[in-house]
Amino acid sequence: MSFHPVLLLGGSGAIGRQTAQAMHKTYPDFPLLIGGRDLSRAQSAAANIGGAEGVEIDTSCPNLGLGDREVSAVVVLYKDHSLATLRFAQSRGVPHLSISSGVFEIAPEIASFMTAPGASAVVLGYEWLVGATTVPALHLSKTFSQVDEIRIGALVDEQDVGGPAVAADFEHLHHLLPAALTRRAGVYIWREGDDARTTFLAVDGTEIDATGFSSIDVAGLATATGAHTVQFDLGMGISSSRREGGTFSTEIIIDISGLDHSGKALHTRSAVVHPGGAAPLTGMGIALLLERLIGMDGKPPVAPGLYFPYQILDAAHYLTRLEEENGQLLQLPLR
Repeated sequence: MSFHPVLLLGGSGAIGRQTAQAMHKTYPDFPLLIGGRDLSRAQSAAANIGGAEGVEIDTSCPNLGLGDREVSAVVVLYKDHSLATLRFAQSRGVPHLSISSGVFEIAPEIASFMTAPGASAVVLGYEWLVGATTVPALHLSKTFSQVDEIRIGALVDEQDVGGPAVAADFEHLHHLLPAALTRRAGVYIWREGDDARTTFLAVDGTEIDATGFSSIDVAGLATATGAHTVQFDLGMGISSSRREGGTFSTEIIIDISGLDHSGKALHTRSAVVHPGGAAPLTGMGIALLLERLIGMDGKPPVAPGLYFPYQILDAAHYLTRLEEENGQLLQLPLR
């Protein structure tokens, strides 16, 4: 089966390169369009990616400057304040995946979907590292008959810096985030000030200073599991692997408590770890979403609708690919 190319907007950056590499690992002949406002930069990036072509994007045009050229999906790796890329995807009836909005600013995208709910699949890919938290957490929650509390601690190594687009997105979120969306005792609240400052333990047991982060993971996990308390905390420092003398990694600590299937209290502590840092784990998630969205795996494409990544990604397949990428889902001792 042949496919039209996937349009990667912002594909010349670190996450774009990791996404392309993840796709080519499984589908080496799949075509990609690396889109950007600077044609020469897009072409330069495409030259280093097999099967890719650089194209100039003009968001003031309804067709993004692509004319009648067809695409299979649109992936936006930066904050598109105009939503021109979403309108383009809906007009072509192809899936749209964006990863850079904050949980406080998704109303325009939801409104665009609501006006044309049957146009295409729209994925709110703002989960931390595009499914790297929710997919493993929901997999782990199957051990429970009742999930009461989920605490997520994301550790970003201070050496794990992305490109300028990633930096711009984080600066945007840091400037505008009002507080940390949290579910506490069955009620959604916004943590701020001292209430948002906390600590969590890294993989090696080191205490990490952290701050509450408004991740859409909170709403997704609370809704999917029924947990009365869900919070997401973000810390930056030295990752456990680098503290042990190796290279940096990214860590996501998943702490779940509730009842097991016999009705007894159960508390588990796990971690998603990737030795390459945040970008390759993000790229892997995007590639797996694209595989499923447009039916690259031979299964029917995802129907039009509004989705979280975890609603599309198969946990077993995700964890297998994670292992193939030298990542791990670790069971950690309770402390």
